[in-house]
Amino acid sequence: MKPLLTLCSLALAYPAWANLEITFSGPARESVTEAEDFASYKMPIGPFAEGAMQTLVAEGPLTRTAWHVELSGGTTLGVMDNLRQQIEAVGFELLYECETRECGGFDFRFQTDILPEPDMHIDLGDFRYLSAQRLGGAIPEYVSLIVSRSQTTAFVQLTHVGAPSADSLNLKAGARSDAVQPAVPTIAFGSVVEELERNGHAVLDDLAFATGSSELGEGKFLSLVDLAGYLKENPTRSVALVGHTDAEGSLDGNIALSRQRAQSVANRLISEFDVPRAQVSADGVGFLAPRASNLTEEGRTLNRRVEVVLTSTQ
Repeated sequence: MKPLLTLCSLALAYPAWANLEITFSGPARESVTEAEDFASYKMPIGPFAEGAMQTLVAEGPLTRTAWHVELSGGTTLGVMDNLRQQIEAVGFELLYECETRECGGFDFRFQTDILPEPDMHIDLGDFRYLSAQRLGGAIPEYVSLIVSRSQTTAFVQLTHVGAPSADSLNLKAGARSDAVQPAVPTIAFGSVVEELERNGHAVLDDLAFATGSSELGEGKFLSLVDLAGYLKENPTRSVALVGHTDAEGSLDGNIALSRQRAQSVANRLISEFDVPRAQVSADGVGFLAPRASNLTEEGRTLNRRVEVVLTSTQ
């Protein structure tokens, strides 16, 4: 039996939602659901072109859900085509649909609200997007879908705005109890400096980047507290922050992404920890220096990182 996603709402006021049943083509695991009682969502309804992207501002209760769907020779086109037909069947009108190049590639992806890794993954060389609306009810409803993939898994994110309340949406998708999350090393205070002095480089494994962005997330990450203290105590020392990605997508796109993330970390050290700018530089190498195999999901997760490299010779 196929895994089933059912979107349920108040049956009398919003009967159409009760009829929306989406099936995936393979076993699916819900990775995350986020709900807000009221939010504004800039939903893309056109490509990223000439430095801008056309959006529609949808306001109301908002739900974002991501799934990992097992693939067996499938494509992002096949996954999206299946979802599109089911959404249109219950009265949603398609506003915009595109594939990687038509969407605007790297720029479109990072101007779009995407749940963070590892819950949602976007291959910069293979993703598809659509947005749709349904205006027949008392409250307008808006849906966007983005689909990407790894070698064996499709990643699907659905964003919905307009249900009467977050609680009225019951999202299920064949949850699997045997799912294993990738293991990522943790940071202990002092470990970054110790490894940096011993090996000349260290991985900043506790960093987290903002949803749909190359910007570093909020919070004083312990690795940065450790590194900032070291640099301020040793003003003659300098470091380079180097961004890394997995092997999915083009080399140029991955190098650009890795460089932007490394620069975001450098900016945080300078602006919030008062590290002198002369002590910190940033660059990115994309997928050219993996620390694990890109043939597994766990390996690809480990390869997406920012490292610090000691550039002083004394």
